Amino acid sequence: MQGLSSTELFRRDLAERPVLFEEEHSGARKVILNRPSKLNSLNLETVSQMFSKLKMYEDDPAVNVVILKGNGKGFCAGGDVFQNICSMLTGHWSFGASFYKKQLTLDHLIATYKKPLVCLINGVVMGGGAGISMHASFRVVTEKTVFAMPEAILGLFPDVGASHFLSKLPGHFGEYLGLTGARLDGETMLACGLATHFVLSKDLPLLEHALASVDSPNASEIESVINKCARKSSAKEEELHKRLERINKCFSRQTVEGILHCLEEELVDNLAEKWIAEAVNSMKSASPTSLKITLRAIREGRRQTIEQCLARDYTIYCNIVRRKITNDYYEGSRAIFFDRGQKPKWEPPKLELVGAETVEMLFKALEDDDDWSCLQLPDRSSNVLDQARSKL
Repeated sequence: MQGLSSTELFRRDLAERPVLFEEEHSGARKVILNRPSKLNSLNLETVSQMFSKLKMYEDDPAVNVVILKGNGKGFCAGGDVFQNICSMLTGHWSFGASFYKKQLTLDHLIATYKKPLVCLINGVVMGGGAGISMHASFRVVTEKTVFAMPEAILGLFPDVGASHFLSKLPGHFGEYLGLTGARLDGETMLACGLATHFVLSKDLPLLEHALASVDSPNASEIESVINKCARKSSAKEEELHKRLERINKCFSRQTVEGILHCLEEELVDNLAEKWIAEAVNSMKSASPTSLKITLRAIREGRRQTIEQCLARDYTIYCNIVRRKITNDYYEGSRAIFFDRGQKPKWEPPKLELVGAETVEMLFKALEDDDDWSCLQLPDRSSNVLDQARSKL
């Protein structure tokens, strides 16, 4: 461009890249999400570049640790839903499915990564952002972190392997998060197990510098480095333990209707906590079909592998975007992105009208559609970090 120096052109080029990669002479590699104006939401270019680079770093003997972080105020607010919806509305549902398949394949790579992967989750992390971070070996949060899986409000369901990591949380805390879209701060994430470490945001540069000095891919050594910057919060652990009593009482019910009824009964108590009212309001605003998908997926996820959870996510997603069983995802997107301020008109509009056969159809393979094939993930069972991750 005329009038711009080579330095200015380089800076502009960097600013326009959706993801940056820093490959210094140390054994650390940095993957930096770079769409701050969109809270680093994931698009096809971002996902494709991340997958290629992460595979390269994994196979490079000079790399000891990979650091994943985001520029701006958010870590990653999820997939670029607006772009995805538009591609399907103006083209074909398989356009969205193609991107989603790449996204799940990236999530699987991260979940089975053979080298230490440290996610610095400083800011908003939702939906697809959780998919690229909650499966990682080290999940570092800060006082600025805000986590949520609000997909049911959109007519979707907590996907990207959420049924795997949510189902592993204490008691029925995973059902609570998935069905209500409740937001958690960094300290609560640490207390419930979603995060492995809590570090003050001001100490993140110090942590990055320390990680760059690590001279081996030993997970214990990485953890030791992070521990030197980490803090604990016993108060949040006590608060979570108290809340879990009521959460387990309500969210252990067999049906979504039973869970909601139990929560409403708790509201009768004048001393009911604010989170209960928020949970009731959120569930009543969400797609009834999405809520029933969510509960079943999380319950199944407790006894399934990450591969099984991701494959099921893909099947359900394709059934949803194909619009032959439900239109709620498109309706939720219309209300949120196109006709802002309008409430979505869910169909069916009530939980009791969502039959078990409808939910069953959403979980079944699309055998009658030539544009679909099941998600095939590579066998990565030789992951040397499996044992270390299980102890974190």
